Amino acid sequence: MPTITFDNAGALYSGRRILEPISLTLTERRIGIIGENGGGKSTLARLINGLGAATEGTVLYEGLNVARKAKEVRKQVGFIFSDADNQIVMPTVAEDIAFSLRKHRLPRQERDARVHAALERFGLANHADDSPHLLSGGQKQLLALASVLVLEPSTVIADEPTTLLDLRNRLHIRRIFSELDQQLIVVTHDLDFIDDFDRVIRVQSGRILDDGAPGPVIERYIADMRASEDDSGR
Repeated sequence: MPTITFDNAGALYSGRRILEPISLTLTERRIGIIGENGGGKSTLARLINGLGAATEGTVLYEGLNVARKAKEVRKQVGFIFSDADNQIVMPTVAEDIAFSLRKHRLPRQERDARVHAALERFGLANHADDSPHLLSGGQKQLLALASVLVLEPSTVIADEPTTLLDLRNRLHIRRIFSELDQQLIVVTHDLDFIDDFDRVIRVQSGRILDDGAPGPVIERYIADMRASEDDSGR
């Protein structure tokens, strides 16, 4: 699996501290990131492929400095947003997947083969010529995933991938994620979704508050939330 290194990397935007300087090494295949809203989870994830910039320290992806080599890193690190509509740019499903390959300048036959394989893999072949906006929420998430995976990245980051999904589509996405060969990093409030991951990191107030096996980290997080709720109700 790829190695991602945070070396005293922090983020300060518009005078507001979003992420305290942290040092962290990520090598596991499946990593979950949890914590309260506004705690810095998404900022941490976005620093990995340059969607956000560390204002101090460095972030390295396989030895590449993300701040200096963001374009090169993004070829290896795909990012799926919580609202898949934000990633839809073309009028049909097939064209939306093909759009991801535009900078690769592949021969048309190879490009078409990759798009066809992606459509088949994610059950979207019957919607190839449909508008992406006519898809269900779950299908849109599959389209976003297909558009990322067609680039054959080494790491996939998903920010709240189940937020807009019903139970059936949530289970479908979970199964798809479990079958990925790539390193997978998921930012989520859906604790059951990551209970079988290799590692879970809890971020709170811009700091790494907990880090380890999913079971203990999730249990401590739930206990803290319950204690906080009890205190607020007194």
